[in-house]
Amino acid sequence: MLPILEGGEETLVGGQAVMEGVMMRAPHSYCVAVRKANGEIVSETMPIARISDQYKIYRYPVFRGLGTLYQAMKLGLKAMRFSANAALDDPSIPDEKKLKEIPGWAMGANVVLMLLFFIFMYKFVPLYLVTRLGRFYPALTGRIAFNLADGLIRIFILVSFLFALSRMKDIRRLFQYHGAEHKVVFNYESGQAVTVANAQRFSTFHPRCGTSFLVVLMLVSMAIYPFIPFDGFAAKLAARVALLPFIIGISYELIRLAARKRGSLLAAMTAPGLWTQRITTKPPTDDQAAVAIAALEGAMELEKSQGGELVIA
Repeated sequence: MLPILEGGEETLVGGQAVMEGVMMRAPHSYCVAVRKANGEIVSETMPIARISDQYKIYRYPVFRGLGTLYQAMKLGLKAMRFSANAALDDPSIPDEKKLKEIPGWAMGANVVLMLLFFIFMYKFVPLYLVTRLGRFYPALTGRIAFNLADGLIRIFILVSFLFALSRMKDIRRLFQYHGAEHKVVFNYESGQAVTVANAQRFSTFHPRCGTSFLVVLMLVSMAIYPFIPFDGFAAKLAARVALLPFIIGISYELIRLAARKRGSLLAAMTAPGLWTQRITTKPPTDDQAAVAIAALEGAMELEKSQGGELVIA
């Protein structure tokens, strides 16, 4: 869940589902809580600095989206590493058969591979397919028709990929923790006491979810790509990759405005992302909601100890 800026301040909490757990972050604090195989909840907390306080360029439109996404990915990587190591620490497995702690370079390499996969699957493949189809359907040679077909194929690939993932048992549990994260954030933002019973009454669909961001990213791409003044395949692909940071920044600004003006026409742009969350979030069990609450409480306790201003946007 992205920490969107509203009224000059970050929203209070964002988060991410991890293996058998949830990561929550406040403006200046971070906590990841994971339930181990023996039922124990373990957590890790640490103070964090807003990237806009460290580098002034990330206070400006477009750039702040890049900074926010970078920091979210960095914290998410750290949370995933903690959760993976907690899962490996299973007392039922003999010591001689246990895997070693996952090194940081391995997690970093995983991020690089995911980025390459994203470029191949959502940049190269749609562009290649529409280019091939254009040979049989001349109507697709126009820039507007070409990029509309390109965008629709890209969205179809995303939804199909997420749906296929959701059929896997382990990923379904991850999506349940994703739902737990959203419910607990909704519970906190409502001002009600954060309890398992209260959290379970809220929706698993949240407008600041990274899934919604991905969908908006693809819609923005469909609006920008027709203006690329290249016709060759290689040039189009290079332009799409080069424009990715700019499109990320614009998408963030749109979600930021939509979050500030809920119910507006602009906010309707996030609706497809909410629909997609029917795939990426699942109703959590009470035990899973309890883990999300533990992560939130850890982040809030550290935030208060630092004197951070708790702003609910």
